[in-house]
Order: sequence, then C-alpha cells, then structure tokens
Amino acid sequence: QVQVVESGGGLVQAGGSLRLSCAASGSTSSIQVTDWRRQAPGKQREFVARITSTGNSNVADSMKGRFTISRDNAKNTVYLQMSSLLVEDTAVYYCNVLTSFRNYWGQGTQVTVSS
Repeated sequence: QVQVVESGGGLVQAGGSLRLSCAASGSTSSIQVTDWRRQAPGKQREFVARITSTGNSNVADSMKGRFTISRDNAKNTVYLQMSSLLVEDTAVYYCNVLTSFRNYWGQGTQVTVSS
C-alpha cells in the first residue's frame, strides 16, 4: 500500500509561481512512476508531467518551459514547479503513483490563478 498526499496549492496571480509537493509513504520502494494530472471544472483530467523512479521525466508539451517536475528520493517526494502561471492553469492537481500492481491517487490540491 502507498499513501499519497499533495500539498502546495493555493491562489496566485497570473504570472506567478507555485510549487506542488507529492509525498508518498508506505511501500515506497515499489513506486515506478509518479505523475501529475489536473482537472479543471467541466473538463477531463489531463496529463501534466511524469517522472520515473530513475529520474527520467517529461512534461506535457503545452506546459514545457513553464512547469518542471523533480524528485527528492530521500523524502519520497515529487515536486511540480509551476511558473508563469496562466488563468487557464486553474484546476485541481492530482498526484498519481504507479507501482507494479496498481496506482494510487492523492486527494488533489486546488490551484487557482487570478487575472
């Protein structure tokens, strides 16, 4: 079992920055991939960024250059650094942890970007 907790969301003005954290606990040695997804009101959940246990990462094309994903293995935490935020980035951001057996979702953290 893996427990996943996101944090770091909040209200920010357009052009600002936020850093989201995804902290995992439990059977963290089984984690293979951690990704961030987001869901805006009335829209489907979409991929944001992904990082593997070995550090390989990728970011959605529409967010490249603004969003960066990283990990701190000692803290079992994955970070999503978001800069130059747009109003359209407003959404609930979810962390999804994939193991050999199943995936685990966090409860989500709200990011609201005001104009």
